Amino acid sequence: MSGIDWLVLFLTLFVIVAYGIYKSRGTENIDGFLLGNKSFPWYSVTLSVMATQASAITFLSAPGLAFSSGMSFVQFYFGLPLAMIVLSITFVPIFHKLKVYTAYEFLEKRFDLKTRALTAFLFLVQRGLSTGITIYAPSIILSTILDIDTTYTTLFIGGLVITYTVYGGTKAVSYTQMLQMTVIFSGLLIAGILVVKLLPESIGFAKALQIAGKMGRTNAIDFSFDWNNQYTVWSGLIGGFFLQLSYFGTDQSQVGRYLTGSSIGQSRLGLLMNGLVKIPMQFLILLIGVLVFTFYQYQQPPIFFNSYELGKLERSAYSADLQKIKNDYSDAFSEKQKEIKHLELALDAKDEKAINSQRSILEAADKKTKGIRQQAVDLMKKNDPEAETNDNNYVFLSFVTKYLPQGLIGLLIAIIFLASMGSTASALNSLASTTVVDIYKRLINQNASDAKYLSVSRWLTIAWGILSVLMALYASKMGNLLEAVNILGSLFYGTILGIFLVAFYLKKIGGSATFIAAIITEVIIFSLWMMETMAFLWLNVVGCTLVILIAILLQRFQKKALERPAF
Repeated sequence: MSGIDWLVLFLTLFVIVAYGIYKSRGTENIDGFLLGNKSFPWYSVTLSVMATQASAITFLSAPGLAFSSGMSFVQFYFGLPLAMIVLSITFVPIFHKLKVYTAYEFLEKRFDLKTRALTAFLFLVQRGLSTGITIYAPSIILSTILDIDTTYTTLFIGGLVITYTVYGGTKAVSYTQMLQMTVIFSGLLIAGILVVKLLPESIGFAKALQIAGKMGRTNAIDFSFDWNNQYTVWSGLIGGFFLQLSYFGTDQSQVGRYLTGSSIGQSRLGLLMNGLVKIPMQFLILLIGVLVFTFYQYQQPPIFFNSYELGKLERSAYSADLQKIKNDYSDAFSEKQKEIKHLELALDAKDEKAINSQRSILEAADKKTKGIRQQAVDLMKKNDPEAETNDNNYVFLSFVTKYLPQGLIGLLIAIIFLASMGSTASALNSLASTTVVDIYKRLINQNASDAKYLSVSRWLTIAWGILSVLMALYASKMGNLLEAVNILGSLFYGTILGIFLVAFYLKKIGGSATFIAAIITEVIIFSLWMMETMAFLWLNVVGCTLVILIAILLQRFQKKALERPAF
């Protein structure tokens, strides 16, 4: 990066972090640290909720996902608006009226302590693991820019986020997230326009999408009903609905965001606006990935997008072998470029027969380049068995650093940093609040002073931050980060949602039946996942349904056992 980019990057980060710390000054009690004294308007709630969900993973991995497999991931969010409506009607007023710090406090009032503790534990495990992935994402950026191992950059990013989260709590998180999302929206819009500008003069926005579409990258809608297909309209509407309902309704990282609303109405409006804006935002991010794909049909992409791992191979004893593979890759790309030109002419002539013919030829050419690329990956493994061989998360970053103008590179990298800091800070704040309120305050020290609880909250933020950094050091083994974080969530969210739905709507079912049902369900969900029986989104539906059905059966069995006469 140029000096201007570094200046833009550090100035943007400094201004936003300083603003958050300034606005959160005077946080002297646990209510201010965990809930920001419930003082925020709806637009702050909307931006905070979006920033918590839209981590650096979204801006790094989503374009890479669209680049490699198309836009089908947008269907993941189709259930979100429905979930926001249900939450606004049911969850929000209940949580506000009970004046809870965490969602799990409600469960003890409805069931018992063990059910509250189990649900809090499931959340802590899931969110603790996922937070590690959100810390790892921006470390990829620094690693690529500085050409150093991600271990060092992960430690730096983790330390930065922990510091300002510990200082300001929810107020620092919410105020910085408002400014972050404003910068993010602006930066994404500029990036989308510039990708189109960088295409050849004969290729406008419409033709770029046509070319990507003929090569299978604009597959945004799929109405097929296939249990093993990760992203379809049905998995998004049904599985996505259950996942989003659980995430926003029972995950403290999100519940804590809309509990900061100054009233029930402000929290509701904030959630509903999130439901309206999120799908277009995600569509835009995926669309940028598709446009980058078209750009790389005219400009040769690197044989491997992770420049750090590629650099290690170039400096190894296999450098001569790599150069031969690179030469083959360049030759294959030149052949493919000729076929792209033919496709372009067929599109101009609207010759469907020629278009279909070129589509088949390009599929074969694409397969050939991927095969050559795989040779480089195999060589990379041969040189270093521990090498990170999935470069999907580096596609957009590689494009930004090589082709965008000075100043904008720094701004876009700042955006990815900010997204990571916002979502990670929210997660650490929610992990600390759940541990303090549901574990420490309830089970360990019930009569401490407010100052003591505030102190423990800050120390637990540090502890969870350290654990998340340790998880981040393992995240490189998990493939596409966007999918990894949602798969992790799907292993727990269905069960947690089932517990809450029983609590809200099945008043005759007690805590013991729900507790046992949740444990049985979690064992089944992990078994289904290990056996790869279905796409991960459906695990949310199955988990929620199993908790409800098993709890009903156990409650009936328990009732009959009590009614049975004693001899």
